Amino acid sequence: MFLDNKDIQKQETAKNTETSSYRSIFKATSLFGGVQAYQILIEIVKSKVIALLLGPMGVGISGLYMSATGLIQNFTSFGLSSSAVRNVSEANNSGDTKQIARVVFALRRLVWITGLLGMIVVILTSPILSKTSFGDYNHIIPFIVLSVTLLLIQINAGKRVILQGTRRLKDLAKSSTIGITVGFCIAVPLYYLLGVKGIVPNIVISSVVTLLITWWFARKVSIEKVSLNTKEVFGIGKSMLIMGAAMSLSMVLASLSSYVLLASIRLWGGVEIVGLFTAGYILMTNYTGLVFNAMGTDYYPRLAAVNQDNEKCRVLMNQQGVIGFLLIAPLLVMCVIYIPIVVRILYSEKFLPINGYIVWCSLGMMFKMASWAIAFVFIAKAESKLYMINEFTVAVYTLLFNLLGFKLGGLSGLGISFTVSYFLYMIQVFVIAKMKYGFYFESQLIYIFISQFILIICSMMVAFFLTTYWKYMLGSLIMLFSCYYSFKELNKRMDLVNVIKLKLNVGRKKE
Repeated sequence: MFLDNKDIQKQETAKNTETSSYRSIFKATSLFGGVQAYQILIEIVKSKVIALLLGPMGVGISGLYMSATGLIQNFTSFGLSSSAVRNVSEANNSGDTKQIARVVFALRRLVWITGLLGMIVVILTSPILSKTSFGDYNHIIPFIVLSVTLLLIQINAGKRVILQGTRRLKDLAKSSTIGITVGFCIAVPLYYLLGVKGIVPNIVISSVVTLLITWWFARKVSIEKVSLNTKEVFGIGKSMLIMGAAMSLSMVLASLSSYVLLASIRLWGGVEIVGLFTAGYILMTNYTGLVFNAMGTDYYPRLAAVNQDNEKCRVLMNQQGVIGFLLIAPLLVMCVIYIPIVVRILYSEKFLPINGYIVWCSLGMMFKMASWAIAFVFIAKAESKLYMINEFTVAVYTLLFNLLGFKLGGLSGLGISFTVSYFLYMIQVFVIAKMKYGFYFESQLIYIFISQFILIICSMMVAFFLTTYWKYMLGSLIMLFSCYYSFKELNKRMDLVNVIKLKLNVGRKKE
């Protein structure tokens, strides 16, 4: 059977569209992956410098201020920094400039309202915050001063939503990078000159400067001028607030679950074990966050823009999963093999007991990637009730598995429970998405998942059962093969070799 010219053109168009989509995903992930890596590096240096300048007490005071105001922020922000991205993306995808202007107008009013709400709540509860955080009333004035940061942070979140929703990703990356750098340059001199007294001024000044930087880039987005009354603002913003409230509650639920787990670990294992677990959790979260956070910045608005079309959602979810597995799997193999060296560099030999936890978590991250690619569709479609039920369910059985895992296997048991929990969560969100939206995993994604999953299993066996010399030799070979496989599959989908050649040629011409 022969294909006519029209069929051939359709196939070529479909192939070009798919290649373009993969390139867009990869480009955004690379962009924000770099930003995440830079942010982590700056935070490491900043933490070291601040620890030297302020000492443990100063770091503790700063942490108490941030955690107390952050708790209020979670309750009063209504999750607009995440939920509103859907509305702006959907309006932007429609091409209706008036609708975009109406959504942005409503967003701007809502961030002011919720920001002022947070500011007022901190002012009114400042005596309580001072007493519960520090055991006295000597910090009421600092909390009142810090209350303005809740307004500044919320306005800044609104500006970032506009950049993310309109897919001004380069500007968003630039504002993040500049903000991180300027924040570091502000903090060091203040702490050097004022010591502990510089904590509150630093938090306030950094919030102001961050807002100004984001505003500078957000002003480039051309938005028509419209005027809406209060009823219209809340009419447009209703879905933002409802979904945002659901997301805020899920964060509070996660915080509560984390608190119960840490309290139980302290009770059964002591404060030192709590410190080891916290160090391992932060290390794993920051390391894999290079991929998860970078992908989420682009993936969420893209998915939100097509949320009314289940077929387009399915295609995008599978494409995102493919890119996700190909990028994160080599990093996970590397983590499994070289984690003892990383722990020694970032912490010390006293923290080596976290190795087992991290190795098992590396396996669980593959299930997390799969479930993560699916679960975003609930937010993109503003399924607030479904989202809450889903998150509540996973929070309950994850906590139970974690408690059981630690009781039976210590820190390694927590790593195993992490893997089991995300395996169940993957099945849970897959079944829901299949029943409601007709979602399914494409064969290419399943093949890539299985291939990289086997390589991670092999690296785990090497890490657990071989001595140092053979471990690093064979482990390095597995890592190189995982990298080669990922590069080959990426090149197949987006002609990566030619992209690199074009970049190099452009660079040479500029020179």
